[in-house]
Amino acid sequence: MARKKRWVTYAVVFAVVLISIIIINRPHPQTSEDVAKCIGENSILYTQYGCHACETQEKIFGDNYEHLNVIDCFEDQSACLGKIRGTPTWIIDGEQYLGVRSIEELKNITGC
Repeated sequence: MARKKRWVTYAVVFAVVLISIIIINRPHPQTSEDVAKCIGENSILYTQYGCHACETQEKIFGDNYEHLNVIDCFEDQSACLGKIRGTPTWIIDGEQYLGVRSIEELKNITGC
C-alpha cells in the first residue's frame, strides 16, 4: 500500500512539473512597440542573469523588450542591493511589483 501511495505522489509531482513547463514555454502574444516604449518610460524592470522568470518576462515582450528600462542585478549589484527582494521586479510610481507581469497588467499600472 505504501508503494502505491509513493507512485501516486510521484505521478502528481511529475504532472505539476510538466504543466508548469508547458505554461512557461507557451507562446506569448507580443506587445506593440508603442506600448513597450510607454511601459519602458514609466517603469524600471530589475532582472538577473540566470533568472528563468526574467526570461519569461522577456519572452512576453519579444523584440520590443529593448524598449524597456532594464537593470540587470547580476551586472550591477549595487543598483539592486537593498532595493529589491527578488527578480523580476517592476518599479512603477515608487511601488514594487514582484514577479512576471502581463502586458495588460503593466498597461493598467503604468497608464499606457
